[in-house]
Amino acid sequence: MGPRQQGRDAKHSEHAETRGFATRCVATTPNDCTGAVVPPIYLASTYAHPVPGSCPAPAPMPCGTNEDGGHSYQRWSNPTRAAVEVAVASLEDAKHCYAFATGMAAIAAVFSTIKTGQRVLLCSSIYGGTFQYISSFFPSRGINYDLIEDLNTLRPEQIPADTAMIYIESPTNPCLRIVDIEHAADLAHSVGAVLAIDNTFQTSYLQRPLDLGADIVAYSATKYMAGHGDVLAGMVLMNDEHLSEQVRLAQVALGAPLSPFDSYSVIRGLKTMVVRMDRQMENAQILREFLTNHPLVERIYFPGSTSADEAAIHSRQSRGDGSVLSFNLAPEVDISKMVAALDIIGYAVSLGGVETLICHPASMTHASMNDDELAAAGISKRMMRLAVGIEDVNDLQKELDRALKAGAE
Repeated sequence: MGPRQQGRDAKHSEHAETRGFATRCVATTPNDCTGAVVPPIYLASTYAHPVPGSCPAPAPMPCGTNEDGGHSYQRWSNPTRAAVEVAVASLEDAKHCYAFATGMAAIAAVFSTIKTGQRVLLCSSIYGGTFQYISSFFPSRGINYDLIEDLNTLRPEQIPADTAMIYIESPTNPCLRIVDIEHAADLAHSVGAVLAIDNTFQTSYLQRPLDLGADIVAYSATKYMAGHGDVLAGMVLMNDEHLSEQVRLAQVALGAPLSPFDSYSVIRGLKTMVVRMDRQMENAQILREFLTNHPLVERIYFPGSTSADEAAIHSRQSRGDGSVLSFNLAPEVDISKMVAALDIIGYAVSLGGVETLICHPASMTHASMNDDELAAAGISKRMMRLAVGIEDVNDLQKELDRALKAGAE
């Protein structure tokens, strides 16, 4: 490490904790000894070492690097991946961050900390990919799980003694239900369990779960962090050393680390995340008001829409609503006709990107659920999920109005 980098590291460590979020998004990426303002993309799969015994072991270390700062094999560590891990960790003041090849790889790593015979409690309205994972793999691993409709009303004495984890989303996908993170953390800790949360819909810009008592925070960085629909990535953050070692082991042993180029893509996306999200939320608020009053929309879902209690919880633990909303179509609207009338808005899964997308959860994101499971999760077959982008909101509003009317013809 040269003098230039040493000076920058000292300045970074001295001032980082007082920097605003937008500044962290832009300025926290480490510079190498050349002074490059963008971390290089290190594509090497392996690294040469001068003498026997100088190769660093793939030990669990914070933010993807070995203790001596060296690298040996890309699956174990990589400088570009380490840069994005440090950057994402700084956004939430987390001690540890591990970058994965996909959001589901990150979630699988979270669940890898659960052992046979233990139990996981989950909120019933949850991402379809997560539901598919637990329903497919938990039984064969001997892990018990329960889907809870309202964790906010659960009391400590109702938590089974074998519970090792409570896993939540807030807001949930796609019903936008709100879970009280502090209450969920208290429930988990009352039986010695951990609280894990998928914070993808909010990001640490709007909600900081570690500050609210969560032990593990997972993200699909494909969404707002990368934000341009051209990369798959996942992140797992925590402060606890033991959990860090377990997640790091999953990253290395399961072979699911984020690639160098995708690491660079997330770093680039982080730099504009705040301005993108501000525009997305502004657009989403306008479209929410429009759809709320539209005669062809039967019901609309957004954070806090279920009850005054959930609205109060959301207001307390989050500083914004994000840019995803869902709505149920009136009976006279034919979904196929409505979708066929779309032009700007893409009929596709995913969210958090610059482009506006709409999907039909029952047949797309949550297709792995049967009718009973969909009903238990509160997902209607008339529900559409709208992930709002940064386009001109007048164009989006006109297109939605035209598509809804076309669906009713």
